[in-house]
Amino acid sequence: MLKAILFDLDDTLLDWSGFQLEWPHFERQFLQRVFDYVGKTAKPLPDLEAFVSEFHRRIFEAWRIGRGALVAPNIGAVMIETAEALGAPAGVLTVIGCLDAYEWGAVPGTKLFPEIPETLAFIREQGIKTAIVTNAAQPMIMRDREIQEHGLLEFFPECRISAADVGILKPHPAIFQHTLQQLGVTADEAVFVGDNPIADIAGAQGAGMQAVLRITRPVPPMLSGLIVPDAAVNGMDELPRILDEWFPDWRNN
Repeated sequence: MLKAILFDLDDTLLDWSGFQLEWPHFERQFLQRVFDYVGKTAKPLPDLEAFVSEFHRRIFEAWRIGRGALVAPNIGAVMIETAEALGAPAGVLTVIGCLDAYEWGAVPGTKLFPEIPETLAFIREQGIKTAIVTNAAQPMIMRDREIQEHGLLEFFPECRISAADVGILKPHPAIFQHTLQQLGVTADEAVFVGDNPIADIAGAQGAGMQAVLRITRPVPPMLSGLIVPDAAVNGMDELPRILDEWFPDWRNN
């Protein structure tokens, strides 16, 4: 019996194809606010450019190590490490303080895929639990602001998981298992939908779930024979038909 559907966020529910800016340049405005927060809360730092450069160096390194070890970076922690490395006293700054100062929101150029609201509303009408599981370095308290601006938050009232919060990246099975426990369902009672063959499809299958590939770009040939999704969709409005085949009684008629 189907009880839950777990979704990746970026490029599965949220379309990033319209984002055309250079990320380091775009992020500078957020880091400026954190830099100011550090100065007011702990100790003024002498050089904004040094702060921005050191943060980018550290977050890049955290991702480099994390992708191999499947340990998730947390940008709040990296902000504190950066500030302390540049002279801020240890133990004064907080992750929440840094995240609040960063003031994350909906990113210009991003939008929901057009079929998402109607499809999620239909799934909700069937009494199916839903969750978001994203490989983000931003804790979910930040992503919540973003998805609320996009009108997505109402469809995920119970469970929204960021890798930054649990410290584990997909495809590690522990992040999927953590989400299933939060929902109170077992792997055979849940389906995962995502756009990344390795993180989403192989990861969910490794945790015992059936996995649906959201196709937004061509799948690399080297993966096509190694990772085989249980199903694939070009749009989320195709998902109910697949669920009809796997769980004939899932609709709450």
